[in-house]
Amino acid sequence: MPADNPSQFADRLDDDDYPAYTMGRAAELIGATPAFLRALGEAELILPLRSAGGHRRYSRHQLHLAARARELVDDGTPIEAACRIIALEDQLDEAQRANDELRRSGGDSEQAAS
Repeated sequence: MPADNPSQFADRLDDDDYPAYTMGRAAELIGATPAFLRALGEAELILPLRSAGGHRRYSRHQLHLAARARELVDDGTPIEAACRIIALEDQLDEAQRANDELRRSGGDSEQAAS
C-alpha cells in the first residue's frame, strides 16, 4: 500500500468541510448535547458523514451552523424555525460569495476591454 502524502493531511486541517469531529466532541465544542445534534440532523440542517463504523462525523462548517442553531434555540426560537433561518442565512452567504467572485472576474474582463 503506498504511503500517504503528509501534505494531504495538512490540507484537511484547513478544510472547513472535512468531517473531523465525532458527535461527542462536536456537542462538547458547541455546548450542546448529542441529542441536539441528532435533532439538527433530523431537521436536515446538518447531515453528518458517517465513518466506516457508522459513527457520525461533523465538519467545522457544520459546527458553525449548529452553534448558530443553539444560539437561536437558547433565545426561544423553535428548532424547526431556527434551522430554516440558518439554512437561508447559509444560502445568502453562498450567493454573496458567488456574486463577489463574479464581480471580481467580471471586473478583470471589463478592465481589459477599456
